[in-house]
Amino acid sequence: MKIIIDAMGGDNAPQAPVEAAVKAVETLDVDIVLVGDTERLKAEVKKYGKKSDRIAYAQADDIISNHEEPAMAVRSKKNASVVVAARMLKNGDGDAMLSMGNTGALLAAGLLIVGRIKGVLRPAIGTLLPSAKGPKMLIDAGANTNCKAENLVQFATMGSIYMKNVLGAENPTVGIISNGEEEGKGDELTKETFQLLKKAPVNFIGNIEGRDVMEGTAEVMVCDGFVGNVILKTVEGMGHVVSSKIREIFEKSIITKLAAVLVMGGIREFKQSMDYREYGGAPLLGTKKPVIKGHGSSDAKAVLSAIRQAKRFVETELTETIAKNITDMEAGTND
Repeated sequence: MKIIIDAMGGDNAPQAPVEAAVKAVETLDVDIVLVGDTERLKAEVKKYGKKSDRIAYAQADDIISNHEEPAMAVRSKKNASVVVAARMLKNGDGDAMLSMGNTGALLAAGLLIVGRIKGVLRPAIGTLLPSAKGPKMLIDAGANTNCKAENLVQFATMGSIYMKNVLGAENPTVGIISNGEEEGKGDELTKETFQLLKKAPVNFIGNIEGRDVMEGTAEVMVCDGFVGNVILKTVEGMGHVVSSKIREIFEKSIITKLAAVLVMGGIREFKQSMDYREYGGAPLLGTKKPVIKGHGSSDAKAVLSAIRQAKRFVETELTETIAKNITDMEAGTND
């Protein structure tokens, strides 16, 4: 299996992608293609004192920054690292791709170059969030701000398939994020989606509220990309605040420092459960081949988790399963 990495994207590029690539070929039984400034990437790999025929390189002379208009940049910068990686994936030079760079550029590359699965109206970002009951999927987490009910139904379907195939959820529950649990709550989009999901081939449990996100009430939480991105950033911010407050409390005095030693195991467990690095990246569900978006501030640990996630994506034939389910849904609609 070969994973293509946009090694120039993200705050810690190329050091983090390279370190993760070196560890991945040693521990995950995968081949890696690092896309970017080849000479610089080879120099980074050399720092680890190891040569591996499982790490290959593809030259890309440009990058797409966060300040550029994504679709325009993807069309005009043919030699940007994310564009080269997407083109390689499309051409069959790898089984999946990963980027920690500009989210909009990766979405555009996924849509314009890799392409959509037939029948998928819009690919969506599915992000794993920590909860009291383990990681749950939020979809869409930012790819589509203006959606129709049919889009959200497909998001629910793709998210359910991911949770079942990749994370092993037996019969993933699906909830729509709304401002109340009752069926009549929500805006017109939420109400229309509710009615469609009652008939869809998913384990739909109805509306869920914002407080349910961290409770883990539903394994797949469905919303449009605007709501999803606000929730994602809120959860990230909350994690930072809670962690810093815990540290502040335990550093107040000698007594609190001693108390911290006694509960250190629990603190570590909590921090681990809130650490995005444990969950890998966010899959772009609905493209013809696996595309993973890593967090922009990913370190080597986070990139390695995302590589592991990409491998699982391929091994479980997730793309093929999504394609079959979408086709079956269309056939059922037309009956």
